[in-house]
Amino acid sequence: MRTVGIVAEYNPFHYGHLYHIRETRDSLGGDTAVVCVMSGDFVQRGEPASYSKFARAEAACRCGADVVIELPVPWALSSAEGFARGAVGTLCAMKSVDAVSFGSESGSVEEIRHAAKLIGSSEVQDEIRTRIGSGISYAKAMREALALQDEDAAMILDAPNNILAVEYMRYLLREDPEMEVITVRRTGAGHDEHGSDPIQSASALRETIRKSGLASADLPEEALRVYRRQEEAGRVFQPNADLETAILSRLRMLDRERFEEFPDCGGGIGNAVYKAIRQKSTLAEIAMEAKSKAVTLARIRRVLMNASLNIRSEAADGIPPYARVLAFSEKGREVLKTEGEIPFLTKAADVDRLGARAQKIFEITSQAHDLYVLGYRGSENRQCGQDWRTGPYLRED
Repeated sequence: MRTVGIVAEYNPFHYGHLYHIRETRDSLGGDTAVVCVMSGDFVQRGEPASYSKFARAEAACRCGADVVIELPVPWALSSAEGFARGAVGTLCAMKSVDAVSFGSESGSVEEIRHAAKLIGSSEVQDEIRTRIGSGISYAKAMREALALQDEDAAMILDAPNNILAVEYMRYLLREDPEMEVITVRRTGAGHDEHGSDPIQSASALRETIRKSGLASADLPEEALRVYRRQEEAGRVFQPNADLETAILSRLRMLDRERFEEFPDCGGGIGNAVYKAIRQKSTLAEIAMEAKSKAVTLARIRRVLMNASLNIRSEAADGIPPYARVLAFSEKGREVLKTEGEIPFLTKAADVDRLGARAQKIFEITSQAHDLYVLGYRGSENRQCGQDWRTGPYLRED
């Protein structure tokens, strides 16, 4: 049996994700096990997910994934490079994974590999640093530096999924160059776009969820069933004044020096965020005040969430020390029997056997879930410590 790894956020799981899993499995054989590494309750945009990690993992498993692993929050709230290192590094460390699949607008493994090799060269890296020093964002600096070497290669960085694909490839080229790579061309509505195609963008679906309070009919039936159950129970994340006040109170209690300890706060960004916290009264206003030509809103949102959760820069060093299982199928059970460089974690209490670093990462991730559930309706859904009490979903095939 072959095993393929996929990196995802599934926020929420939609037809495009279903298409990706099916195309990937078809390309490797129908008995292929699909292992997904998925962001937890907070995603790389620096925002809470629409549904909890447990609901999103169940939806993915019901729709074809065989194992869903949580990407712990320090890596989920990292830059594209850190996100890729944590997620792809987890897949590589499992050892049972013999191929990695990701979506892209390019649809060409060779194009993505070529761009990744050029970006990893010393010439392009030196040019990126020079351009960042001139006051532009990392993404723009990377695009411009790559264009000096190969304009065609640089053009693939104009699409958001290609950017992540290049980061995944960069990690593989460094750490596991023999890993088989598959990319499935993205179809349907583009990033942040609405469309008539059944495959809507995740951002458009999130907007529908926020406006209507109901999961969109554009979702696969099995996923829709999970989300409707969550909504009936009041477990859909909805920003509220109580939660914002809780986050703001945490941020206001931090002194200026503490911001130097958080990820993405170099180059004066920490100081800008600290000042904005004292000048503005909402998270949205703070983010807008602190952003600049060189610093994106997503980066500022990640800084704010990392600061509110006290996630320091070193927390996301290397790769996660364990692979926490959020959902699995009977086929996935066979994958979980294999031994890799990091252990599978199916029971939260077992983290106490894995050493101090694993315990610290789980503690941070558990605290993130405690904060996340404050976005639910009803006090019965907001209880502390749920991360320790919730086990993985099992799909009985």
